[in-house]
Amino acid sequence: MVPYERHVFICVNERDPSDPRGCCAGRQGHEVASRLKELAHAAGLKGRIRINKAGCLDQCGMGVAVVVYPEAVWYGRVTPADADEIFREHVMEGRPVERLRIGGPAPATD
Repeated sequence: MVPYERHVFICVNERDPSDPRGCCAGRQGHEVASRLKELAHAAGLKGRIRINKAGCLDQCGMGVAVVVYPEAVWYGRVTPADADEIFREHVMEGRPVERLRIGGPAPATD
């Protein structure tokens, strides 16, 4: 089996509401994951693109956290509305969505 062209992980980790770090589930992580899955399904990308819910991605202050491989681009504070832009621009076209990116652009590769 050929590896996926892109593999997307969405944090849906849930913590106690009293935890000062908050959690991605409480910031609509499940909704972001559902929207990305809907978009991938509608585009007929089964076997090419994989969308996965993930446990804690250790970016709690930046939640909802999303990471797209193989580029290893991390996104933060993603909303369900942002999911459409990430899917269209990054998953489909290979262009990271800079306004949502954690840590700035990735280093150039040779």
